[in-house]
Amino acid sequence: MKAAVIHGPGLIKCDTVDDPIIKESNDIILKVTSTAICGSDLHMYSGGIPQVRPMVMGHEFMGIVEEVGQHITNLKVGDRVVVPFPISCGSCYFCQHDLPTACEHSNPEHYGPEGGILTDKGGALFGYSDLYGGYDGGQAQYVRVPYAHFGPRKVPDNLTDEQVLFLTDIFPTGYMGVLWGELKGGETVAIFGAGPVGSMSVKSAILHNAKKVIVVDTQQYRLDQIKNLTGCDTILWEDGQNVIDQIRDMTDGRGADLCIDAVGFEPDRNLIDRAKAVINFEKGSIKVLEACMSAVRRGGIVSILGVYPVNYDNFKLGQIFDKGITIKAGQCNVHAIIDELLDHVQSGRVQLNDIITHRLSLEDVSKGYEIFDKKQDGCVKVVLDPWKASSL
Repeated sequence: MKAAVIHGPGLIKCDTVDDPIIKESNDIILKVTSTAICGSDLHMYSGGIPQVRPMVMGHEFMGIVEEVGQHITNLKVGDRVVVPFPISCGSCYFCQHDLPTACEHSNPEHYGPEGGILTDKGGALFGYSDLYGGYDGGQAQYVRVPYAHFGPRKVPDNLTDEQVLFLTDIFPTGYMGVLWGELKGGETVAIFGAGPVGSMSVKSAILHNAKKVIVVDTQQYRLDQIKNLTGCDTILWEDGQNVIDQIRDMTDGRGADLCIDAVGFEPDRNLIDRAKAVINFEKGSIKVLEACMSAVRRGGIVSILGVYPVNYDNFKLGQIFDKGITIKAGQCNVHAIIDELLDHVQSGRVQLNDIITHRLSLEDVSKGYEIFDKKQDGCVKVVLDPWKASSL
């Protein structure tokens, strides 16, 4: 089969690899009909998330059941399903408490309670390094889906792939960030990052009746797109303090009720930012998180959706304590909310596919990663068709 394989930082190619096979009785083999490139994939592409051996990328995918293991009774060959990006057993303590990203069984070699940098990680994720289970992902023509009795959800026939594809990750992730904010209606939400997750956070804040939604980004074209889609307020990041001052000016000096970090540890950085990281022996930067903690009001909430894989010494604990900030963070527990979100899509309360800017063949995956990473050609979201011939 054809699959997007990472061979090192900056090198992802469409290779011919062996077809996946059933390994466990609760597996299915899925014929992938649609898949997408996620901002989290760019952390592997950059080398920020290490991966030594080649592996198939991708954790946003859906398709048609091709084969089922002997203990699968909830699905049959021919069913069309969407698959949450965490790999979760459904039976352990954490899966039973709606925390499938902490699954105790799916990542046996690297799982543990500590949450370390290179050990004691959480549950497995599709196509996201050996640290998170080493499972091949869904940027491919076929993919093995473990624990298929628990994860995949059937898709109604009246919905297209593009209408539901983002139930795999970015919509639940953005929605979870807003849920963590405990909105009751009428609040101000400031979202840092106008990429795919930030865009879904905007849509989710609107679903929760936020009075004002402010989006911050370094790219004007991304701000223009989300403003056109949702009517939100926007701020172009040119200087962090200026962004903070503008958010305070828009909120009677208090700050936003909820700030969402939808960027993570690899924001756009200048040479000074990069030099600081080298001097401090740190990877990337927490400047977006620091801006969130300054821009949130006293007693407010900061949701961290962007990836932070390492520790940082200059973390402003004193500011958190003095302002009484609540911080909530982590991988999204998709299984716990995907059914609710599918209902939002089916009812028409939210549209997800309007953020798609590029539709490419899987054969053109290298180009897709390049334009997404470099923010070229107005790229916000790339969807790949595994069965379409290259048009480049």
